[in-house]
Amino acid sequence: MIRHSVPSARPLVPPDVHAEGFQQVRQAHRQELAEDYVELIDDLIRDCGEARQVDIAARLGVAQPTVARMLKRLDAQGLLALRRYRGIALTDAGRLLAESSRRRHQLCESVLLALGVGRDAARRDAEGMEHHVSEETLQAFSRFLARRQCEKK
Repeated sequence: MIRHSVPSARPLVPPDVHAEGFQQVRQAHRQELAEDYVELIDDLIRDCGEARQVDIAARLGVAQPTVARMLKRLDAQGLLALRRYRGIALTDAGRLLAESSRRRHQLCESVLLALGVGRDAARRDAEGMEHHVSEETLQAFSRFLARRQCEKK
């Protein structure tokens, strides 16, 4: 049995500070699906030359009607363009969001790997972390990896 050390009990933070943390998580959840979709669409376009609903559904493990509804939302948000009888195209905003999401994912995964987490677990865990990590934490991750790289030299 693995035992984790638990820090001693500390008082609750003030209500407004507590609420701020939960608001951040709720906002991240709202953005999470959009980021996953545009990143996957961008990957499919890069790897296969096109992104189709059937491929998105298969890779996300959801039904095609679910994908169709989300694509309409993303189209309305200006992140992609649905072209009838053709593939899905990302707008500039969609490509920027996909690239940002990919960068966060890669950074989170790299830190987990540097900490000794196995490749599969690091990939899966980074998938959740990338949506909830702050810019401040991402910068700390970058500094950590840069220091680690310097130490290896």
